[in-house]
Amino acid sequence: MRGWFRQHRFALGSALIHLRKSPGGFLLNVVVVAIALSLPFAGLTMLDNVRPMSEQMSVDPEISVFLKIDTPREQAVALASSMRKIVGEQKAKIVFIPREQALDTLKNKNGLADVLSTLGDNPLPDSYVLKLDAFSSASEAQDVDAVAEQLRHLPGVESAQVDSAWVKRLAALLGVLRLVLLLLAITLGVAVIAVVFNTIRLQVMQQRDEISISKLIGATDTFIHRPFYYTGALLGLCAGALALGAVALALQPLNTAIAEFARLYASEFQLVPLAPLPMAGLLAVSAGLGLIGAFLCVQRHLARLN
Repeated sequence: MRGWFRQHRFALGSALIHLRKSPGGFLLNVVVVAIALSLPFAGLTMLDNVRPMSEQMSVDPEISVFLKIDTPREQAVALASSMRKIVGEQKAKIVFIPREQALDTLKNKNGLADVLSTLGDNPLPDSYVLKLDAFSSASEAQDVDAVAEQLRHLPGVESAQVDSAWVKRLAALLGVLRLVLLLLAITLGVAVIAVVFNTIRLQVMQQRDEISISKLIGATDTFIHRPFYYTGALLGLCAGALALGAVALALQPLNTAIAEFARLYASEFQLVPLAPLPMAGLLAVSAGLGLIGAFLCVQRHLARLN
């Protein structure tokens, strides 16, 4: 085990020595890779900030159930137990609204009392309102349709309206954004691998004589390849850190503009950087992309020197 650590420590030191010889080129490549990584990193930051807000906005979707006008009151009241069975174990608040109460509520609205008085009989049916507070996320709100469809088939029910269509639109929009971000990340990930590939290729060409001499004195392929792997991983890691820093700095002017807009809606919404654990994950991904680029380059170009 000590030998393994000693070999990797030597490979890391060798990679750092070669980077010190040409720091300008390394930094330029870091900036190029960071620019490519900053776009998906910024998109992930935006989605991470919007996700909790969408979950909070999607609570308590409602279903309004309107009964047929000629449904007897006893049958209308008895429907509550059937609705409870349809909802099942989901937490739900079922509120019965008699047609008289609905008419009184409508009369209390400005300008409608005189209009309703000319109608004579009460034109409104008995109704129910089901508040399904068990749906805690936008993606789960799509299950409301299945419940509403079962309610429509109850005897005496005229119609059932779902009052959470906007929640499903929000969920669909977030799904599209996630797909776009995934495609963007894959495209830019390939670009990062290409940049690292070209960087390591140039380094291999510069060290061709050194590699040949190492082979003559008995150095194994693994020993020769390992410093290039570390170079690629360091390039990806530094670029990822720079991209995260750039995204965090960009949030400051964005929050200034968002604060003025959010104030119009009595909100204090602000964009915040990613948590430490997701940041560590993104750094690992960026280092992994650098390692993949280095591995592909080493397998392609060093094989020609054998």
